[in-house]
Amino acid sequence: MWGNGVRIARLFGFDIKIDASWLLIATLVVWSLATVYFPARLPEASLAVRVSAGVLAMLGLFGSLILHELAHALVARRWNIEIKGITLFLFGGVAEMQSEPESAASEFRIAIAGPLASLAIALCFWITAHGTAHLGAPPAFIAVLSYLAWINLLLAVFNLLPAFPMDGGRVLRAWLWGRSGNLLEATRRATAIAVLFAYGLIGLGLYATFSGSLASGLWPALIGLFLLATSRAALAQVETGAALEGRLVCDLMTSNVTTARPDLSLNALVHDIFLEQGVSFVPVVEDDALLGYVDLQMARKIDREHWHATRVEDVLETAAPDNTVDARTPGRDLLTRMTREGRRKFLVTQEGQLAGIVTLADVLGFLSVFRELG
Repeated sequence: MWGNGVRIARLFGFDIKIDASWLLIATLVVWSLATVYFPARLPEASLAVRVSAGVLAMLGLFGSLILHELAHALVARRWNIEIKGITLFLFGGVAEMQSEPESAASEFRIAIAGPLASLAIALCFWITAHGTAHLGAPPAFIAVLSYLAWINLLLAVFNLLPAFPMDGGRVLRAWLWGRSGNLLEATRRATAIAVLFAYGLIGLGLYATFSGSLASGLWPALIGLFLLATSRAALAQVETGAALEGRLVCDLMTSNVTTARPDLSLNALVHDIFLEQGVSFVPVVEDDALLGYVDLQMARKIDREHWHATRVEDVLETAAPDNTVDARTPGRDLLTRMTREGRRKFLVTQEGQLAGIVTLADVLGFLSVFRELG
């Protein structure tokens, strides 16, 4: 989801990335501060001072978000959870955890670390603002510090709303998980609450919009839609993990597969196998030895008038580590590999022999049945 961010730094071993959408919010922050917020607090200041204060405040917010996510990342590392990186985007930031926490206690500590960091940052800015005011610092500088204290307090409070997968929602899930001992059930209940929050925000946004305040209604509606999508995606990820727990590739694969000989003509392959049996991915085997596979795309690259003269061995993709998977491979590892490599179909081998084939459709079909059964 966050793979398109541009890396700008590396802190404590974590890549810090910015999504293109963050540039939009940064521009809006500077514009709103320079035209609305600072004019109300610095009525005597020039436009240049207000714009400069807006830029400085935006950079302070940028740093605060990074520190918020770093708190999550550092605590997650303490609990042996790999963090791919930290990405800032339209709605804030995210520490990209590669797996779910292993216990309710670790979930709680990781989730609460961000809001606590924001509260600490807010306190630091508040103390600094009051301290520098007594020292006679410029009003614009004090106004920036006061804004950063207020915005970090708001960030902490907002993130503590019990709407999964926000920090407060993860705290709620940790509590539900600790009570039930069931991560999947806790996630489903936390997601249900998040969906209610999401629809409430969308409704609030629509009400404000139809009341004549488009700007005030836009953000709640967008945040609600984003929360709706992310909560359901997080639930799907947990359901996937639960469904594939203890499952191996041999549990997901199709074992009774049609194979082709290397000397078979392409014309016979298309008409007798692809069309006759409704398949598009066929292993190529000779004397029980797996040679590779041939698929529909390979046949389409050959002109039809040459199908009779072309043999399967002329177009097959040789079996190799990048297109095969062992039958004893965990199902989770298979899905991760499919996602990472973008390959949807694999030859399945066991002790060097063909055991079957496994496709993304096989995995998704299994997950669909798992979800239907609850």
